[in-house]
Amino acid sequence: MPTYTGISSEAFRHPLDRQAEQALRSFPGFDLIARKFVEFVYERPQLVYLMGNTIQVGPRQYSTIYHMFRECVRDLDIYPEPTLFVSQNPLANSYALGQEHPYIVINTGILDLLNEAEIRAVLAHELGHIKCGHTILIQMAMWAMSAASALGELTFGIGNFVSSALIYAFFEWRRKAELTADRAAMLVIDDLNTVMSSMMKISGGSIKYANECSLQEFIRQSENYQALDEDGLNQIYKFLIYNGAQGMMLSHPFAVERVHYLQQWAGSEEYQQIKKGNYQRSPASGAVDVTAQTNQNQEVENLRKKIEELQREINKIQRSD
Repeated sequence: MPTYTGISSEAFRHPLDRQAEQALRSFPGFDLIARKFVEFVYERPQLVYLMGNTIQVGPRQYSTIYHMFRECVRDLDIYPEPTLFVSQNPLANSYALGQEHPYIVINTGILDLLNEAEIRAVLAHELGHIKCGHTILIQMAMWAMSAASALGELTFGIGNFVSSALIYAFFEWRRKAELTADRAAMLVIDDLNTVMSSMMKISGGSIKYANECSLQEFIRQSENYQALDEDGLNQIYKFLIYNGAQGMMLSHPFAVERVHYLQQWAGSEEYQQIKKGNYQRSPASGAVDVTAQTNQNQEVENLRKKIEELQREINKIQRSD
């Protein structure tokens, strides 16, 4: 497997991730909350829970998984090594959190469903979040959504527009951050089909009928999904689905979209140059700076205009029903 000594997260960061984070961070007071709130309210209790109710992976616990994990940590040049936990949960899912003490949780559903190469892709994906400093923002998004839901504020056309825009910005960024983490998986695995097959299986894979799932058909499904955008109404429906039309905001892009973006990057000159060792370098801190961004007012204004425009389209649809 390739090893990218000294690689900076900026070397493979998706531009949509960067743009969405800049807009998010520009909201007044955001960085103060990001620095102080998460560590004391969310991170420490969660670590206590994981230590008490999951298996911490190590040389004598899930040794095969631990070996793969350490190789991924090495390949992405992450220091210090995060902690890895396995949770007894049949849902094929995993996540990375923590700022002071970053950690990854991988469910047994992942271990049972995927082969070793695909598990490695999942581990590299989650390590990509840690490498890019995503975890503190993910925790903030979780808190912001919980707080807004408790206050009953998360609806279109509400009076407190800035609050809704901030929540939208959190989840818009969170979905774009997944595209960067997918690139991290691609760098480590260096095999496009393996990364895409892990996405396919997590979307709807079956252990019993695995031999009846076709990656090529899933890729074709991705192409058909992209073609839906030819109808402008479908774009509105996609926005609504992502942003709570079915009862909850989605934290991840649809797998078929991730396949589309990853295929584009795998064929790019940028990816080829990184493989050759021509990439931006930085100290292996494993996290980006969380200081406030400046001169981002235009991004915020663009975000607000986008929400207002979509609100008008939604109102038109509601009036026509």
